[in-house]
Amino acid sequence: MMDDPLTVKPEIGSKLVGRAQGIYASASQSELSFLMALNFVFTEGKHNGSTLSILGRNNVFSGIREMPTVGGSGLFRLARGYAQAKTHEIDFKTGDATVECNVNVFHY
Repeated sequence: MMDDPLTVKPEIGSKLVGRAQGIYASASQSELSFLMALNFVFTEGKHNGSTLSILGRNNVFSGIREMPTVGGSGLFRLARGYAQAKTHEIDFKTGDATVECNVNVFHY
């Protein structure tokens, strides 16, 4: 389960624009990969009240991981596209990670 800050940039102190909420589960017996069901919930700016939904496989140790954007709500209704995730920072002792996610979407 996750409910993490969604910021403009990956650096600490970057402007908060919403929450990254969802669930993830192990998706492989041989490598660290997750099945991600993730919503970007926007709480600031022109996207306030809108969401983007991402569903896909996240192979944690790959440089850039691509996952499909499968929908959205509000300004992102009927969204389709992809998200590219890249680990910015990871703390193996705590399990905490900062992930940069670039999202490209088409919406109506």
